Amino acid sequence: MLRLTIITKFWFSVLVLLLGSMPVAANPSNAANSATIRAQSLNHQGISQLETGQTEAALETWKQAEAAYAAAGDETGILGSQLNQVQALQTLGQYRRARNLLEQINARLQPLPDSLLKASSLQSLGISLFRVGDLQESYSVLQSSLRIFQRLNGDTSKTLLALGNVVRGQQKDSDAIASTNIDSANVEASLNAITFYQQAVAAAPNDLIRLQAQLNLFSFLIESNQTAQALILLPQIQSLLADLMPIRATVYAQVNLAASLMELQSKQSEAADKSLALPPASSEIAQLLANAIQQARSLNDPRSEAYALGQLGHLYERSHQWSEAEQVTQQALQIAQFIRADDIAVSWQWQLGRVLKQQGRMAEAIMFYNQAVESLSVLRGDLVAINPEAQFSFREQVEPIYRQLVQLLLENNPTQANLERARSVIEALQLAELNNFFREACLDVKLQQVDRVDPKAAVLYSIILPDRLAIILSLPNQPLHYHFTALSPNFSRTTGGRSDDSEVDKVFEDLFATLNPFITSEAPLRPHQQLYDWLIRPVEADLAESQVETVVFVLDGVLRGVPLAALHDGERYLLEKYSLALTPGLQLLPPELLTPEQLATLAGGLSEARQGFSALPGVDREIQQISALVPTITLLNQDFTQTQLAKELEAVPFPIVHLATHGQFSSRAEDTFLLTWDGQIQVNDFDQLLETRDRQNRRPIEILILSACQSAAGDKRAALGLAGVAVRSGARSTIATLWSVQDDSTTELITRFYAALTQPGMTRAEALRQAQLSLLRSPDYQHPYYWAPFVLVGNWR
Repeated sequence: MLRLTIITKFWFSVLVLLLGSMPVAANPSNAANSATIRAQSLNHQGISQLETGQTEAALETWKQAEAAYAAAGDETGILGSQLNQVQALQTLGQYRRARNLLEQINARLQPLPDSLLKASSLQSLGISLFRVGDLQESYSVLQSSLRIFQRLNGDTSKTLLALGNVVRGQQKDSDAIASTNIDSANVEASLNAITFYQQAVAAAPNDLIRLQAQLNLFSFLIESNQTAQALILLPQIQSLLADLMPIRATVYAQVNLAASLMELQSKQSEAADKSLALPPASSEIAQLLANAIQQARSLNDPRSEAYALGQLGHLYERSHQWSEAEQVTQQALQIAQFIRADDIAVSWQWQLGRVLKQQGRMAEAIMFYNQAVESLSVLRGDLVAINPEAQFSFREQVEPIYRQLVQLLLENNPTQANLERARSVIEALQLAELNNFFREACLDVKLQQVDRVDPKAAVLYSIILPDRLAIILSLPNQPLHYHFTALSPNFSRTTGGRSDDSEVDKVFEDLFATLNPFITSEAPLRPHQQLYDWLIRPVEADLAESQVETVVFVLDGVLRGVPLAALHDGERYLLEKYSLALTPGLQLLPPELLTPEQLATLAGGLSEARQGFSALPGVDREIQQISALVPTITLLNQDFTQTQLAKELEAVPFPIVHLATHGQFSSRAEDTFLLTWDGQIQVNDFDQLLETRDRQNRRPIEILILSACQSAAGDKRAALGLAGVAVRSGARSTIATLWSVQDDSTTELITRFYAALTQPGMTRAEALRQAQLSLLRSPDYQHPYYWAPFVLVGNWR
């Protein structure tokens, strides 16, 4: 866990004191002088309020200071007060508002020459960008801040500290995507993070900043298994803590040190070399937390008290002192709820759920898990950060809450009520993952019942749990059906309720190893059949009896990237039985049947090599074939620019947008894009590209077709990027490829799809199925490589 709030806290006090000493304009009026004095007083008041935990009051005080500086005509004072407001907003967990305000500040600063104030503003923007997950832009902005500080002989320590955190975050991101051991590039990133932290320690102008840098270096050394080096730092950290006056920052420092020491205990207990120096005992950690709690109370800072009490509860949880853990965590939760600190409360609700589960009190555990999920729902208006004292990590601190709740709900012959709740939690997790993908809450949704969406469709939900693959089947006008397949514990390595490198991952990898038509295998269909046995076989009879025509999948984890059409029952592919579709959840689905009259198409693409990407010679023929079947406007090669695409979309409300160009899906939004002649369309820009259409209240795009895309290499969760594209575009349906396919077969399939779509009463999913079947039955394209990568996401009708 990466703890960061203490990195940024209170540096504004230095800036504000600097601003307060700056001379005002010559011969100011009495009114202006009076306003300046009042503004300076308000700034100092806000600093005091923030240091004592009165964050909301500090925010309001700094707004008043901004107004007073405006009355005095003091532009520098206005900017300084706005920067202080950013600090308060970040402390409150309102990172999106903080970022918006910082962008306004920087727009005002750009025309100005370099100054310490400009460097400080860039520093704060970089920290905010880091908080919302934009690591690449954060690094660039912080480097600009560092250059200005260095040239003007300013204080570089806080910027160096922030750069260490960004590099550290980049390494964690890289590890999460690769799911492999640290490679040489990550080792280099690790060394860079350590260097930045060490430089921050050396440059620190006071003990508080020095402590902040050493604490982050300490936790990073533990995280990267350099425990011996971490223990060398410990006496220095303890000495600094003893010398500092008690303020909120030192309370957080003690709590973060305690959390790092708990992690160090875990690392040492797992270490093969038992001769290594031992970390402090649990009793010493408990005393450190007790001291933090006492200081928080003396400061009348309930937020810090709730944070420290909860960590003490976690210490008791680790030592299996369940009664003490329950009691202390309850106290922490009550305080957090009283001050409406949902970002802290969710951690302690989750912790209480775990503690109660260990005591066998399942109903109470489920109650607190449900509360945690509800708190996450409330928090999604601003990027969820669990608490502002810990760096946001979705996969470590949010995802497990949903998974563990589902696991509890599905224990021991679950009731229909529990199945209903489990289904809603799975859909909530899908939504949360998409919000995390975009690093903002971008989706407003309404739940729809399957029989109201399509009475001839079944919806199959999967969720990967540490010991099982759980399946919930929803059929029209029937109770929910539940089945599970036990997973081998020999494969699983679990992290917070999530299974990594599991049996599911192994079969997923085996499946893709068979999808090259030029490589032979002794049992090419074995993984296809294994996945069929897991996902379909348990509900095969239910599906047949219900006579559904379409199976819609709400899949989890690596299963999102499975080419479902290629699942095999030993005799036939699943494609030969049902129309198929994927959806991130029925909550995201506004159903609308497409008629043959609604097939006007905007077709764009690149047939020529561009920006290092290979030529796609089949694109010319693909677009020609489409034009022969439906009314089409074409943007090819030089005409296929983002500007021209936006212009055409604004001019005509095309029901179908077909883009035959290179693209990539990734679990990272910044690596998910479509190629144009003059650049790339990033997934986060899709809604901007289409905003004119939305603003004019036109019908949304019915079908977005991406016929030459592929998943990022080595990224098992890349299909999340496909879901992100589908959602961000606003299209009701998206058809895309999981891997790049040979030109001739793509042209053949796309042509068949449009031909089928022109038939009255034809659904989108069935049109795609008919097109895929035509390739399956062709001697040249029987192999799943040619037809299985095409998937439909969203509305299948």
